[in-house]
Amino acid sequence: MAEPGFRPDGTWVGADVPRREDPRLLTGRGRFVDDLTLPRMLHAAFVRSSEAHARITGLDLSEVREVPGVVAAFDAADLGLADITALLDRPAEEFTPTAMPVLARDRVRYAGEPLAVVVATDPYAAEDGVEAAIVEYDPLDPVVTEATALAAAGTPVHEEAPGNVLVDVSLFATEGIDDVFASAAASSDDVVVTVEANTGRQNALPLETRGVVADWDDRDEQLVVRTCTQVPHQVRTVLARCAGLDEKQVRVTVPDMGGGFGQKCVVGREEIAAAAAARRLRRPVKWIEDRREALTASFLAREQHYTARAAFSGDGTILALDVDVVCDMGAYSCYPFTAGIEPLMASAEMPGVYRLPSYRVRGRAVTTNKAPTAPYRGVSRPQYVMVMERLMERAARELDLDPLDVRRRNLITEFPYRGINNVTYDPGSYLESLNLCEQVLRDEGWLSRGGPDRDGRVIGIGYSCFSERTGYGSGAFAQRKMQVVPGFDLSQITMDLNGTVTVTTGTLSHGQSHETTFAQIVADRLGVDYDKVKIVQGDTDRVTYGWGSFASRSVTIGGSAASAAAVKLCDQLCSLAAHLAGVDIDSTGLDGHGGVRAGDRTFTFAELADVAYLKAHLLPKDVGPGLTATASFDVGGDGTFSNATHGCVVALDPGTGGVEILRYVCVEDCGVAIHPRVVEGQARGGIAQGIAGALFEQVTYDELGQPLAPSFMEYKVPTAAEIPDVRIEHLETPCAFTANGAKGAGEGGTIGAPAAVLNAVNDALRPTGVELDATPIPRSAIFAALSPEVTR
Repeated sequence: MAEPGFRPDGTWVGADVPRREDPRLLTGRGRFVDDLTLPRMLHAAFVRSSEAHARITGLDLSEVREVPGVVAAFDAADLGLADITALLDRPAEEFTPTAMPVLARDRVRYAGEPLAVVVATDPYAAEDGVEAAIVEYDPLDPVVTEATALAAAGTPVHEEAPGNVLVDVSLFATEGIDDVFASAAASSDDVVVTVEANTGRQNALPLETRGVVADWDDRDEQLVVRTCTQVPHQVRTVLARCAGLDEKQVRVTVPDMGGGFGQKCVVGREEIAAAAAARRLRRPVKWIEDRREALTASFLAREQHYTARAAFSGDGTILALDVDVVCDMGAYSCYPFTAGIEPLMASAEMPGVYRLPSYRVRGRAVTTNKAPTAPYRGVSRPQYVMVMERLMERAARELDLDPLDVRRRNLITEFPYRGINNVTYDPGSYLESLNLCEQVLRDEGWLSRGGPDRDGRVIGIGYSCFSERTGYGSGAFAQRKMQVVPGFDLSQITMDLNGTVTVTTGTLSHGQSHETTFAQIVADRLGVDYDKVKIVQGDTDRVTYGWGSFASRSVTIGGSAASAAAVKLCDQLCSLAAHLAGVDIDSTGLDGHGGVRAGDRTFTFAELADVAYLKAHLLPKDVGPGLTATASFDVGGDGTFSNATHGCVVALDPGTGGVEILRYVCVEDCGVAIHPRVVEGQARGGIAQGIAGALFEQVTYDELGQPLAPSFMEYKVPTAAEIPDVRIEHLETPCAFTANGAKGAGEGGTIGAPAAVLNAVNDALRPTGVELDATPIPRSAIFAALSPEVTR
């Protein structure tokens, strides 16, 4: 019988141990930004633009300052902050930089853009102050859609981008690709299929909205900012630059955080303005985003348009792919990723799990008078996977082949594989995951079900195969030519007198259980109980540097850095034990129970720490006191790839056009799962968000650029009733170059779900001849396709 918490082989990695975060989070003892209260604290609210596009001809805050409880009101001139500017090192024809002012000055570019900050003794007085602001506008024609943006009619969103295009890149164009398409079109056996797909604008919708509590510390002469961000060091950098401070004068800390999903991995304007107000007033200032602000004025994502065509041979082999990608990025580039984040991701990785001999792609980011876009769980991959999977389905239909056989013919099966996109894929289980997913649905009896069910609903089954590039290193980000290049992570480990260790990480948990999984990794390296490991994150004064958490990089990169630091500490402990025992270091080793064997002696960690701190005279002459080690980790090459296949069974109601998901199967391979239940939680949550995008969620605007979904009455979010039970099957292909064989699991659920749901709906609609290529899938289109007038 294995010890409690251990796997049979006696390791912590892979064990389903109790999550260390749970006791406080599940009993209401978590501490979030809105829980923080400081003496003399003030509250902030923002005057926001009522126009989507206009010149500001007047901004009068005089009456605001007369409102009872209002302490101050600041506009852009009052605060004097520098702009936030994200840059790519690309030529002018490929990238146009645009500055995002912390508070709008002369012009507003989306409804909800902040113009001024009101600071008061309580949130209600601050809101009253906002109502008293007088703003005068000279309205301009808003650019609301991709089509109007590209038409460049009317006043451009930014004068420096008269065509409303911020990014225009053609990363790949295989020589002779036009001949491949011409030959396929002329052949009686081959086919050319097209897909024109649109995906709706979404909100990442973390349970906890954005917020900040900022205070100027006179003793340390430091601006202390407590905020819910995925990237505290980037917030520090931007705040320091905007306010003209040295970085040592800014400390950013992150308490518990209720989700981020990418929306919080960019630097927002409101946090900077609130912190600047706190510095001016020398009093703490709190701002908590309300849900209306979150739905209309926060960072959004996902609005993309794909025009794709692919040539297939008669046996279903893909011959060529030609894609035009247009991403509506809203009014501004986000920091640090820029407006290129979505079109560059789609362009570089669209071939995905398939062997592709010829490829051409153009990716564009257009700017419109809507709230700006930030990364959201998956970042373009849910969209381009949907397009690739629709192409596979359409080719199978045109060629009268089984859609799964078409996929099998094209899946990458030999690794490492160097793709047409100049990306090297490390070993994965692409074919195995597809086969197992089909087998699970077959064993459950779904593949034998045909025709309507007993309620008259139409049944359909859909699949999606995909990979998730995780653990992006500096080299991968450098390929995008970002001026700010993320990638590496740093970790420091310190052992105290009791033999317990404190480990810093530059990643940041916002629901991924870092306090548990990182402790498991370090515990294995040291041979101690995972309760002996404390994780420190989210504090720019205690963590040397870090890029935060996004792109499934936490365990792959942050965990590898923590592992490397633990190995260095092990070396120190063994070296000290060898010195004390008078033996060669080759005669030492960890005993697996919190100690070091040295020859015929064994020293506990506490005994070694006692010498390192309290008996320094016993140390070797060239060794200083203490037990601390620091290590970094950066993935070389193109990173690693998790993969999965999703299978979805739906029932369509002819009477309403409604979609019910009857069964959902996910076969995933994220390499070594540090904590299997955490991985399953990530997959289930991601699938729920993917289903939300496939069937429900969409941010819409009217022709004047006014948001039409300012509350949950209009923005449709699925409940537990709409999300099915998900069966998850695990495969394990360890990564060769991360410390624990892990590949990353944060985004896969979201990536695969939209394609699987859409393909299932189209499978159910097959007898009608109707095919849908947009999400969220319109219920009206399903109803029309299944109505007697259409199907008769």
